[in-house]
Amino acid sequence: MRDMVEVGPGKIAARGWRLDDVALVPTRRTRDIDDVSTEWQLDAYHFEIPAMAHPSDATMSPATAIEMGRLGGLGVVNAEGLWCRYVDPTSILKELAESPEDVAVERLQDAYREPVKPELIAERIAEVRAAGVTTAVRVSPQHTQEYAPLAVEAGIDLLVIQGTIVSAEHVSSGGDVLNLKTYISDLDVPVVVGGATNYKTAMHLMRTGAAGVIIGVGSDEWSTTDSVLGIDVPMATAVVEAAAARRDYLDETGGRYVHLIADGEITNSGSIAKALACGADSVMLGSVMAEAAEAPAMGAWWHSAASHPKLPRGRFRSIAAAEMEVPDMEALLYGPATSSVGNQNLFGALRRAMAKTGYTSVKEFQRADLVSYL
Repeated sequence: MRDMVEVGPGKIAARGWRLDDVALVPTRRTRDIDDVSTEWQLDAYHFEIPAMAHPSDATMSPATAIEMGRLGGLGVVNAEGLWCRYVDPTSILKELAESPEDVAVERLQDAYREPVKPELIAERIAEVRAAGVTTAVRVSPQHTQEYAPLAVEAGIDLLVIQGTIVSAEHVSSGGDVLNLKTYISDLDVPVVVGGATNYKTAMHLMRTGAAGVIIGVGSDEWSTTDSVLGIDVPMATAVVEAAAARRDYLDETGGRYVHLIADGEITNSGSIAKALACGADSVMLGSVMAEAAEAPAMGAWWHSAASHPKLPRGRFRSIAAAEMEVPDMEALLYGPATSSVGNQNLFGALRRAMAKTGYTSVKEFQRADLVSYL
């Protein structure tokens, strides 16, 4: 039963835990690290590590999506990002990366005013497909019906429908709305959709037929969703609730399994391990990927929502704020690490955490015991 606290007369709140509020508990046995597997299977697609890249232009270009795929993860290109607005956005990315933080959001808004070009969506998808890696594209819920058919026709393997908060059916008195249950059932490709922050929303998104549900709103120190919208559900609690919904949905459907991708508070290898132990199947890597040498913004970072034309929800991290020595993407994911704070060799660290707590697969690791600091 959820721990509830009284805010005042007539109003109670559920107590929530962040990933930093919990830690792994070792079992009576340990494992040899060579016996540990971090493999992840989403629908028909196999990955060496349980990692999906956040579709921010700061980290994901067609080239870095290909590199992420080559290294065993899932790269995601934003169909509404700069790479699908400009033939060559490299000079714009350089200018953004070097922008002073006090004017960066305004400059982001200016850069994203350029319209999305359908032919560029097809070109970017073709580029990633030609490399032979799993091809995934992100669209926002409000533009799904406009851009998703273009992406499917161009040959994507996976469609990611991602917004800050996504529901199974958006209700509006203004006309036609996107009903995800109807829409997803008509698509010929598996869909990952989110974010969701609690049991009820996660369950409703699972019932749309999605192959995966993104849990969280991408919250980290660079997100301002809390200060702008007042929305911020701690990730440990959000993932545990979604995992409970998945168990019930598994019983409801007689065995249909939906993958959970944790998106928020994933800032180091320890948070990856704790998100999986809470019940996630994979994690979405955001700001930590900006430290890879291949990142298009050269260490700068911003959330996709930071460029919203009317209500931006994200702070800008400049190149100067990226303090650590920059490794390439392979070192970031697999090492060797030259830093001891958990921002490199992310999945070597995950394998060691699994070995130290006695588990050899991600599915087993979801059963790991946790202790709370609160």
